[in-house]
Amino acid sequence: MHPLFLKNNCFVLTHFPTVAVVILNWNGKKFLEQFLSSVIASTYPALKIIVADNGSTDDSVAFLKTHYPAVIVLQNKTNEGFAKGYNTALKQVEAAYSILLNSDVEVTPGWIEPVIDLMERNKSIGACQPKIRSWHDKRMFEYAGASGGWIDRFGYAFCRGRVFNVLEEDKGQYEDAGPVFWASGCALFVRTAVYHELNGLDEYFFAHQEEIDLCWRMQLSGHVVFVCPQSTVYHVGGGSLPQGSPRKVFLNYRNSLIMLTKNYTLREKLWKLPARLVLDGISVLPPLLKGDWKYMAAVLKAHFSYYSWLFSKKDRRFFPPGRSASPGGIYQGSVIWQFFIKKRRYFSEIVDNKR
Repeated sequence: MHPLFLKNNCFVLTHFPTVAVVILNWNGKKFLEQFLSSVIASTYPALKIIVADNGSTDDSVAFLKTHYPAVIVLQNKTNEGFAKGYNTALKQVEAAYSILLNSDVEVTPGWIEPVIDLMERNKSIGACQPKIRSWHDKRMFEYAGASGGWIDRFGYAFCRGRVFNVLEEDKGQYEDAGPVFWASGCALFVRTAVYHELNGLDEYFFAHQEEIDLCWRMQLSGHVVFVCPQSTVYHVGGGSLPQGSPRKVFLNYRNSLIMLTKNYTLREKLWKLPARLVLDGISVLPPLLKGDWKYMAAVLKAHFSYYSWLFSKKDRRFFPPGRSASPGGIYQGSVIWQFFIKKRRYFSEIVDNKR
């Protein structure tokens, strides 16, 4: 029998490629206690569950060995960050697909099957995400991915269901499975071979934006990135760095500039990077007007750190990357203009509006 057959107008897997759920943990015992049981209850047959401990100083590892002895535990001596932590872990994983899953995610019954079904039917998909709702209010989309990530022409990230800090209620408006620009790192399905082919996540990033960079590189190498809303997970968010913290702001701004420099063509670099630097300056005005000087300081620090990276590394960053495909999920306008000037708050108002 073919690995997929049609039942009630839906494709159903009859062959189950191996899948490894890899949970990166750093002092996250409370999340493991709360959410690991939902992952253990997954119904996918050919499944490995791995916790990669990133140098935790709490008793996460002891908890796992006592309460979940069947879970594979990989231990790093230090906190290597999100990017290197996952790279280290996936070098030890043998599976057709890997799922990079945050420890603060509650999964739902049957969450794996629809995504693997989709990726098996479309072999060009390198990465995919489920629909991500907020654990705190399960009606609402969640900040880190919602129903698939996009960027605008200047590299600002937003989502189907989340633009900047405005979250939409999930009313079924983004139920179509299809191509997006980036898939969320909180529940990221990847073809393991493709992940290794691209050398995984950029370890210089440490955390934040690294999944967008990986998805961009995947698309430039000829793969596509999808969202599969037929699978749903619930994300707590802010487990390691809360929204608005200076460290999070710093990493987001710095890493975004590095990502753009790496992946834009030479022509794009010449005008989009200066424009982006100006837009970054404009973006600090709303928090500054509210008296949030720490936000502006974090953005300035991010820019100086970016310049340090730019002039201290000797590689091909000033030259256009090789391209075998045109990435999808790019809004050819400015999401900052639409959001702050036109006052358009929702994805559909921005992307479907031509003015």
